[in-house]
Amino acid sequence: MTAPDPWTDRRRHAATEHAAAHRRERAVDGERARSVVADFVQAAIRLGIAPAPLRARGYDGRSTYRTRLRGWALHTDGRMAVGTDGEFYLLTVPTSWWAHVVGVHLEPHDPPLQIGRGAGDGESIALSELLDRRLAGNA
Repeated sequence: MTAPDPWTDRRRHAATEHAAAHRRERAVDGERARSVVADFVQAAIRLGIAPAPLRARGYDGRSTYRTRLRGWALHTDGRMAVGTDGEFYLLTVPTSWWAHVVGVHLEPHDPPLQIGRGAGDGESIALSELLDRRLAGNA
């Protein structure tokens, strides 16, 4: 049996601590993002911006499917929306002939504080800015 390697133990400990810090940061960001989304829903209702039926788009980009959700699309391409339930939804789903008949069920996602993080220049936008643009009618 070999003796424990102090370097390996330190690296393992550092990796564990880094992962824990990342989880804590994501939890804080998630709470902030959910607060931003809740504020958006209240503002949209207050401003009289009517929610619309939300439709999901197939991965092929051509097919669209009914959902049981109503809310506000956040992008002109219909990739994401905020539901009247105050949840954030991604509106892309696998293409399915059966979904044309019965529609699709969407699960809410944790909203990111930054939409398109890691994308090219000009392709990333803060969630709060995107929601403000939607309230102003510029989404």
